[in-house]
Amino acid sequence: MKKRQILIGAVAFFVCLVVGFCISRAGEGNFMATKYAIAQAKYPETIAYPAEPEGDEEDKWENYMEQVDAYYEQNYERRNRSKPYVEGLYPFYQRTIQEFLVCEGNENRVYSPLNLYMALSMLAETTDGNSRAQILQLLGASEIEEVRQSAAGLWEANYAADGALECKLANSIWLKQGMEYREETLQRLADTYHASSFQGDMEQKEYTKELQKWLNEQTGGLLKEQAEGISLTPETILALASTIYYRARWTERFYEESTKEGIFHATAGDIPCDFMHQNRSQTYFFGENFAAILLGFNFSGGMWLILPDEGSSVNALVQSGEVLRLIEEGYQWKDQTSIKVNLSMPKFDIVSDLDLKESLKTMGVTDIFDEKTADFSPIIAPEELPYLSKASHAARVLVDEEGCQAAAFMVMAAASAGMPPEEQVDFVLDRPFVFAITGADNSILFLGVVERPI
Repeated sequence: MKKRQILIGAVAFFVCLVVGFCISRAGEGNFMATKYAIAQAKYPETIAYPAEPEGDEEDKWENYMEQVDAYYEQNYERRNRSKPYVEGLYPFYQRTIQEFLVCEGNENRVYSPLNLYMALSMLAETTDGNSRAQILQLLGASEIEEVRQSAAGLWEANYAADGALECKLANSIWLKQGMEYREETLQRLADTYHASSFQGDMEQKEYTKELQKWLNEQTGGLLKEQAEGISLTPETILALASTIYYRARWTERFYEESTKEGIFHATAGDIPCDFMHQNRSQTYFFGENFAAILLGFNFSGGMWLILPDEGSSVNALVQSGEVLRLIEEGYQWKDQTSIKVNLSMPKFDIVSDLDLKESLKTMGVTDIFDEKTADFSPIIAPEELPYLSKASHAARVLVDEEGCQAAAFMVMAAASAGMPPEEQVDFVLDRPFVFAITGADNSILFLGVVERPI
């Protein structure tokens, strides 16, 4: 049987809708809504991963290796520049992980911290006064210039579409025909956040379909159902959209012939599913109430798999703060050992579709949801009385032998440690666990809880 490498993929989007007077429901690619486009985003130029030469001529292979070295050198430099910004995001991660992953029910949860950060950064650019101050506080910044530098650095470090890795970030703003917008703000969104601009008739269904088409293309079609739930209405003044699509290969591949059916002990009852298996020596991390391993990706970061001990819960683990401390410290974590790990990992496909309005309010972002206090003056005249009516975030992560993809979007309108094993350990993910996908610069691209794999 042919051996296959597993791919990991993730997608997410964030959409917000800004309206006036009444509440409405609300990267780079081949997408060109030419009928509505004002400006298409320009993306940073990167070196493509070189194709291996044919034949065995020495000069061809020498040239190939020089190109490979140039590829690694460029990527190392741009990703290393984002280090201070990555370190500064952990307070933001901590606030959002508590809000989105701690849940009383038994549902799968997943969101994209990076996608959320990018979307809220764009929202901060379109607001002012206390509306902006509340967003900046959530983002962990005192001035908008800090956010601009951080967003630009994180984008440059993580964006990749070079033939070896796909981590596509994309932003856009959708404007209402016949209204005037601040040109300097639209230019800032284009220059700093690589946001394309579109303008059309909010009353026409075709314009909504173009937004849905844009979301689908930027997320590989993995969130089609969620994108269809996003709509523009006559009251909508503008919509901000942000997406992420991620796909990478495991450094150490799994083999299809090793996959066997097993039982996942979900909180709501046992579920039969397919488990992938891998046996190798690697670093095994442990704490008082959890164990974890890190699976690497080619040309990128990795996936943390964090399993609460028997008798402990994912909610307790997330609330303890250990998840983020482990990711931040990585191989500097004090409780670790190199050992043979017998891994059993379920194939899974999980999705979350979140209305973030109440969550953002809980985290202190309140003024933008009230027409009396919302300040969108950097983007549109205040007499329009714009305010944020809807903030939606959707994310999906899939893992299997054929390949795993994940995506997300956001649309907005206007302690003592446990004991290490002695020789080897069985790391069996057959009950609810936490996972995190990190980018090449260790930014957290996706965080989730698998309550049931299917």
